Amino acid sequence: MNEIISWIVATVGDMGYAGIFIMMFLESSFFPFPSEIVMVPAGYLASRGEMNIVIAVLAGTAGSVAGEWFNYLLAASAGRKAVSKFLKEHHLNKIEKFFEQHGEISTFNGRLIPGIRQYISFPAGLAKMHPAKFTFYTSLGAGIWVTVLALLGYYIGENQQLIHRYLREITLALIILLLLGTVIYIKRKK
Repeated sequence: MNEIISWIVATVGDMGYAGIFIMMFLESSFFPFPSEIVMVPAGYLASRGEMNIVIAVLAGTAGSVAGEWFNYLLAASAGRKAVSKFLKEHHLNKIEKFFEQHGEISTFNGRLIPGIRQYISFPAGLAKMHPAKFTFYTSLGAGIWVTVLALLGYYIGENQQLIHRYLREITLALIILLLLGTVIYIKRKK
């Protein structure tokens, strides 16, 4: 694992902000891997003065949104036909109706939950969620996650044990906040 992290730090250092964008695009699209292996090293490089943390966060967020748009467009163009082989028409209609009513909160929450963040754009694309709303809520969720990871790398740097510990705690705290926010959202919708 240390060799992979060293390679990513070197790659991000060599390619700079374009490397962050490309890797976060891949992380958010068809080649999912943990975003922490890109953004934590970027934050670490920023702490050493080799990158600007604001530009690194913007590059990471932009790459994430671009990757999500790739998945969204894929699902919007070919997804229904492909998925209809596995799901019945009434299930597809339920997905579309759900995203019409709750697409914003689902997209935002999905971008902050590990294991879901890379795939939330598929149902949004299937349901053809409004592009501006999709972009806004994807950017908001991705921006928060990328910022958390970059700051973790900035302040903790090379201490892998602390990174893993705090990443678990931060993820748990985000999930609790998302659940609370979702409950408030549902009550307001009613």
